Amino acid sequence: MKINCEGLQNRTAWEAKGYALPQFDTETVRKKTKEEPKWIHFGAGNIFRAFQANVVQRLLNDGSVDTGLIVAEGYDYEIIDKLYAPHDNLGILVTLKADGSVEKSVVGSIMESLRVDPEHESDYKRLKEIFRNPTLQMVTFTITEKGYSLVNGKGELLPNVMTDLQEGPERATSYIGKVTALLYERFLAGKLPIAMVSMDNCSHNGDKLFHAVKSIAEKWTENKLADAGFLNYILDESAVSFPWTMIDKITPRPDASVKKILEQDGVEDLEQVITSKNTYVAPFVNAEECEYLVIEDKFPNGRPELEKAGLYFTTRETVDKVEKMKVCTCLNPLHTSLAVFGCLLGYELISEEMKNPALKKLVERIGYEEGLPVVVDPEIISPKKFIDEVVNVRIPNPFMPDTPQRIATDTSQKLAIRFGETIKAYAKSEQLKVDDLKLIPLVFAAWLRYLLAVDDFGNAFTLSPDPLLDTLCPMLTDIKVGNSNGTHEIIHPILANQTIFGVDLYQVGMGELVEEYFDEMLQGNGAVKKTLEKSIMY
Repeated sequence: MKINCEGLQNRTAWEAKGYALPQFDTETVRKKTKEEPKWIHFGAGNIFRAFQANVVQRLLNDGSVDTGLIVAEGYDYEIIDKLYAPHDNLGILVTLKADGSVEKSVVGSIMESLRVDPEHESDYKRLKEIFRNPTLQMVTFTITEKGYSLVNGKGELLPNVMTDLQEGPERATSYIGKVTALLYERFLAGKLPIAMVSMDNCSHNGDKLFHAVKSIAEKWTENKLADAGFLNYILDESAVSFPWTMIDKITPRPDASVKKILEQDGVEDLEQVITSKNTYVAPFVNAEECEYLVIEDKFPNGRPELEKAGLYFTTRETVDKVEKMKVCTCLNPLHTSLAVFGCLLGYELISEEMKNPALKKLVERIGYEEGLPVVVDPEIISPKKFIDEVVNVRIPNPFMPDTPQRIATDTSQKLAIRFGETIKAYAKSEQLKVDDLKLIPLVFAAWLRYLLAVDDFGNAFTLSPDPLLDTLCPMLTDIKVGNSNGTHEIIHPILANQTIFGVDLYQVGMGELVEEYFDEMLQGNGAVKKTLEKSIMY
């Protein structure tokens, strides 16, 4: 059983092993897509293959759409060369369910895969052709938040962006430069309307894409490298829109246990590819069953009826509410809490943590008792039902190979939004008091304890990557497990840092409780576990 068009001709063999197969005429859809493309997606990675490609497959299967997807990769061309091309753009989606069952599908909705690289002339010519086609309705992106940045960590223009601003659309090499150059092709073809839709998991993602494209268009028109009307085209929402979206679906790297399931079925050539840019891909993707994609309904050239596949279309204000519900209350704070404690208590899987009654109680209380009272209900999705699903289905899913160590990455950049917004809401409330928050400060104390890089058993461990480690760890050098003397003077500047927590924890009356918890966690081996168990009894 090979994952390519020839191998798929033996449908009986695939179906006998329980695989759902494409239920449409691939050649008819491919021809229609080539002539009348409607949706092109930038970013050929795992989330796209597990989510957007499967959405289109479902719609093709029931006849709701008659064209497939075109995927374009503008950063890591090896994904196209080593994954898409050898498998005729086909892939296997393995959905890992919390009840222990798996669903297996061969996804065949991707009709073309292209490299966004001017040096690959045929691919780039085809991209220009697609962007000049009046039928194109939407350009979507999963290129990570970093993909929209034009500057480095110091705020300096990236070298290829600087070159693009000087050379113009004909020689663009940066990711956003190439996207803007293709958008210029659409402008030249008659100012054709289009929706540019970021589907990356970052706040106000449409604005990030808009400002990046606008910045390049401004320089090109200012330097007379592009028609003066191009910038006005970008600024005209009736011509080019940049909707906000909220996406939520856990899609870990391809897992060895999933590979083994497929091999036992007789599927061949499943080896993972690790590209020279350190991208992990395989002919299959594994993902959880739960998925959400909420989109601001602003499409100047129309759009497919994606709501038939479970996507939500709504206003920008509602997208913002859904995002804040997820990021500030119903999912991300719970994940971060488990990540910090998981590293300290020796866990290697998030799902295993939920078997610990104290950790399960911790996230339940942070979600239901501390976060839910101040969450703004977006109405299209119930916050309580969302937390129910997170706590009872998503996090405990034993098939999801997600680790506390991965989720602990960049924690210093996450605390302000994942917890700080809740603290601010309590501070502003007339009915609630910051003093009511007992477990959010416990997580802050555990994070400080985590930064000592010694677990609750006295063993040293490696901290997950974080841009503030070089700043924070030296500040904590003199603090040792077993000795809590003098900690106030050391940790006070950290707890007062509004950039980290979103507020000065002392000004809102929380700093002292964090210190108290932290000192308790320093009382020798086992003190983290003891402090956790004591605190959830409040």
